Amino acid sequence: MSADKPFQKNALVHQVHQHYQGTLFSFVSEDVTLPNGSRTEMAVVRHPGSTAVVPLFDDNMVLMERQYRHAVQDYLLEIPAGTLEPGELPLDCAGRELEEETGYVAEEFIELSQVLMLPAYSDEKIFVYLARGLKPSNQNLDQDEVIEVVKYPFDKALNMIGEGHIADALTILALQMTWLYLQNEKNTGPMSNPRSTRSSI
Repeated sequence: MSADKPFQKNALVHQVHQHYQGTLFSFVSEDVTLPNGSRTEMAVVRHPGSTAVVPLFDDNMVLMERQYRHAVQDYLLEIPAGTLEPGELPLDCAGRELEEETGYVAEEFIELSQVLMLPAYSDEKIFVYLARGLKPSNQNLDQDEVIEVVKYPFDKALNMIGEGHIADALTILALQMTWLYLQNEKNTGPMSNPRSTRSSI
């Protein structure tokens, strides 16, 4: 990471051309001089950031979604996720997306990580949470969301990754990160986590 090597420098941006501005992201091309001195054009998707949530019940069932994705013209098994609204905090976005997409709210959110899924051409940062203390609420889907809410034993969901039934990269990563967190929790016992946030429901 660049934070570990402060002597590394960034590219020099000479000009930015915006080709598309959508409701969720924009697409630009930038005339840049790279740190190695090469001058070139880089295409970049500019994104406000997003959140992803692994909702886990007390009985170790994980709440998931079977969602239609038009880009691949298929239904994918995913965890709840969504884009940050202007001025919205990641934790608030996580709670909002969980409730809107699944019809559940959570008592506790634990931040597992912040990840860059496609840094070769996108600056999107995704805040990944584990949600616990789930209670039913009201689902409120957007017009373009086609979602069936489903539940699986957490171990079965992990096996479904290896079996090829879960293909969404963010979902695979988030489930595996949750498994690592749960293993550490099992080995070390309950402890105060500065990334754990409780909310009233």
